[in-house]
Amino acid sequence: MTTTLSAPPAVAPGAATSRTALAPRGGRRRRLALRLVALLVLYALWEIAARVTRNPTFIPPPEAVWRQLVLTSTTHDGLRGYSGHLLIEHLGVSLRRILIGSAIGVAGGLVVGVVMGTVGWIRVVTEPVVTFVRALPPLAYFSLFIIWFGIDETPKLWLLSIAALPPVAVATATAVHAAPAGLVEAARALGAGRWAVVRDVVLPNALPEIFTGVRIAVGVAYSSVVAAETINGVPGIGGMVRDAQRYSQTDVVVLGLFAIGLSGLLIDALLRTAEHRLIPWRGRA
Repeated sequence: MTTTLSAPPAVAPGAATSRTALAPRGGRRRRLALRLVALLVLYALWEIAARVTRNPTFIPPPEAVWRQLVLTSTTHDGLRGYSGHLLIEHLGVSLRRILIGSAIGVAGGLVVGVVMGTVGWIRVVTEPVVTFVRALPPLAYFSLFIIWFGIDETPKLWLLSIAALPPVAVATATAVHAAPAGLVEAARALGAGRWAVVRDVVLPNALPEIFTGVRIAVGVAYSSVVAAETINGVPGIGGMVRDAQRYSQTDVVVLGLFAIGLSGLLIDALLRTAEHRLIPWRGRA
């Protein structure tokens, strides 16, 4: 009796690849659908809460916030936006402050973190100071900056810079200090000096943690912008929120919070995209 072994059915070239390519696409669609459902649920809960309370000063309905979006984004009856500035102008001024403050804080945090991670006695001296500053709420030292620098742009930029520095410094120092000893010793054996080792070996290895610190720092700067704009903050989205709060304009306050949150999501998405491009090996074994 002869047994015939049949060959497995041929797989068309590219079939496996197409299935593999479709899987991530299906996952993205599923995530997008879940997010849309979550947004619809949140909108429904907001609408229900506004109708139940019937107090627009406590919970403004979505249509009131939308109406303020239109009013603050246009010129009407001789009035331009809110306090003479359009919503996009308020947001643009705040984003400029956040960008400058975050850039100064990130740069300072990188320098402090590298020095802390490479020089032991400096780490011992500066680590308590960085931890102390990180634990302080922004308003705790904003009053000092107003006394020292007045009420113009300088104290606001100082506040955002100081708020953004500790997360980057801590993340950088930790990553630099934990650099693989084998790579460091190999670089030194090839004749590299201390700072060449830091530049060519330690910093590239620490980039993932540094990017995490940068994202946290930008988030801290965003959360501090309202505090930074409590004094002479108009134009500015935080100043707009504080001014509206004084007059119980809850719909304007909610609109300002949405503007800050959505712009923060956009900036974080840009940072994650830059991270994926500059550190493609992150998360891989």
